[in-house]
Amino acid sequence: MDLMKWISSLDELLYEVMSWLLFLPLTLWRAITHPLAMMDYADTQLDLPETEQYSAALSPPLFLTLILLVAHGISTALGQSDAIVADRNGLAGMISDDASALALRVVIFAAFPLVAAARLVRRLNQPLNRNNLRTPFYAQCYPVTVFTLGLTVGTSLVHVGGQSLRIIGGLLITVSFLYYAVVETRWFAAKLGTGFLRSSGAMALSLIEGFGLLLAAGFLLTR
Repeated sequence: MDLMKWISSLDELLYEVMSWLLFLPLTLWRAITHPLAMMDYADTQLDLPETEQYSAALSPPLFLTLILLVAHGISTALGQSDAIVADRNGLAGMISDDASALALRVVIFAAFPLVAAARLVRRLNQPLNRNNLRTPFYAQCYPVTVFTLGLTVGTSLVHVGGQSLRIIGGLLITVSFLYYAVVETRWFAAKLGTGFLRSSGAMALSLIEGFGLLLAAGFLLTR
């Protein structure tokens, strides 16, 4: 009986992992081309039973994790070593392999959805608690993942050398920032019912807070 349960669980795991090969690019394409629709999709999914959630896309946290894994694979293919694993200073000394480095990156980049979700909750004058944060956090993971992919791959291209790759990397970083700025501004405007100036201000503050946490993490990891 135990063997049959193990085989059954392996069957489910295999199907789940293989389905990622289809839904990862589909989710990425939809997040790039229809980011606000994907954020609305994330809002509706949390109201469904757990077994019915995200049947047509990857869940936002899983999407972020897998895209960071893809970005790491691209960086490795370009010949760039993992700076966190190679660095033995500060808290980076505790990161000894790619798996722990990936987990750390997921936590660090998840700060962007967190600060944007917290800003929305505060602007709506809602209590800042786990229940109120959950829905906007999940929605934010979709555009932040696209932004993270462009930022990390673009940075890798800039650092691997070669004039053409540096130009492509710089363009990719610029486009990623523009994508994030436009999507976040439109999202805040829709959720808060405000104009361009107030929504772009909320976007800018969220971006600054996210990068502040990113820089703080970088400082702790190298000191």
